[in-house]
Amino acid sequence: MSDLTAALNSMSGAITAFETALNVSQNNIANAQTPGYVEQTATFEPLPVDYSTGSGVGAGGVISGPVVSSRDVYAENAVQQAQTSLGNWTQQLSTLQDLQSSFPIDGTTGIPGALNTLYSAFSSWAASPNDSNAQQGVITSAQGLVQAFQQQAGAVSTAAQSADNDLTNLVSQVNTLTGKIQQDNITLGTAEGVSDPSVQADLYNNLEQLSAIVPITTIPQSDGTQEVLLNGQTALVVGQTQYKISANVAVPQNPPPTYPSAAPSAQILDSDGNDITSQITSGQIGGLLQAVNVTLAQIQGSASQQGSLNQLAQSVADTVNSILTSGNISDANPATGAPAAPGVPLFSYDPTNPAGVAASLSVSPGMTPDQLAAIDPGPPEVDNGIPLALANLATPQTAADEINGMSYNQFYGTMAGQLGTAISNAQSNQQSSQDTLTQAQTLRQQNSGVDLNQEAIKVLQFQQSYDAASKMVTVLDQVTQDFLDAIQLVQ
Repeated sequence: MSDLTAALNSMSGAITAFETALNVSQNNIANAQTPGYVEQTATFEPLPVDYSTGSGVGAGGVISGPVVSSRDVYAENAVQQAQTSLGNWTQQLSTLQDLQSSFPIDGTTGIPGALNTLYSAFSSWAASPNDSNAQQGVITSAQGLVQAFQQQAGAVSTAAQSADNDLTNLVSQVNTLTGKIQQDNITLGTAEGVSDPSVQADLYNNLEQLSAIVPITTIPQSDGTQEVLLNGQTALVVGQTQYKISANVAVPQNPPPTYPSAAPSAQILDSDGNDITSQITSGQIGGLLQAVNVTLAQIQGSASQQGSLNQLAQSVADTVNSILTSGNISDANPATGAPAAPGVPLFSYDPTNPAGVAASLSVSPGMTPDQLAAIDPGPPEVDNGIPLALANLATPQTAADEINGMSYNQFYGTMAGQLGTAISNAQSNQQSSQDTLTQAQTLRQQNSGVDLNQEAIKVLQFQQSYDAASKMVTVLDQVTQDFLDAIQLVQ
């Protein structure tokens, strides 16, 4: 009789084990598309055969063992690193590509077109140095160049301001995600959370999203929680504590700025207000910092550099003004004793802000066509020497008429080319990073993902085992009842 009771207990344990396994497989199927979820596997533990009855036959059987997660930490890290790289290049491309259209290089529009128009106006003036229409053409062309520089400076400034807004939004996303990770850690600290695969799924989904924005280092803890560091240095989540970061724009003061009135740089501050910008070299925020603090700063200037656009604007203005002021508007008049009228500058800008020349450039206030100096006093004196020298700026013959050994158009082309190169690099690296991410996600899916076909087979197997165990219980129950009935008849 004891053997029958032991067998019934064994079958009862088996039924419970198969029921648990069925629930695990059904949960796998239901969550196959849930972000962050990985396959869970039910395990079985054998019951020892009991020979103490002396019959040589014990109950044995199986009971439920722990549910094992197939999560591969190395695969997760590979996906996170690929997300970080993709976020970097995608954000750089997003920040810079719209600006490219404002840098025309066809020579007919924008700054190149305005420069060519001004050179042409100088040539027309040289042909008729006293023609008021030719003189007016120079003033009008100069105004067109001023407008082109101001528009170009405005386009770069708008791109930088838009990037600042994006930075604020990205930082907000970081704090939202680290807050969710904090809550996951809190839940995992409870008995229910430890055994709930959905909590781990949410945790790793949040980590993957966070890795696309900033580079992170994760340190798994024994209780299933995660310690999260920004690039292995600054704490974002430790245990059940979150550390928020913030965005800021400012002109760095250490070292003292060379151009204190330049456009501010983007900064990231930790929870104590310390500047941690240098720690973020990838992810979306890293890509945005690269685009703003490096690529755009090279054009519009920063605390440490004037900016190529301002260099060009100042060089054009200074050179044109220098040539004009070296000439005379009119010769001296011996009859009246009136001296020669010296030339006046055509352009003006704010000299106190070298990193803002392009934006402040203008035609000198009150400048009129008859104030253009055409006479080169020589010797020998040349009536149209000044406009000829100005027209030659298109193809400079001396280093004084160049900027960094290039003509103004060539310098502009180099500036636009550097922007184009940055965009091209971002495009190619974005594609390669996407390929790497796809490969990492595929490998993770192969190692840890739910295979619906395999789960369907498991469900069928566990259902059959459950049914068989149930039938065995029915049989044992009937045998037991028959045995009891037989005892009563004997009595």
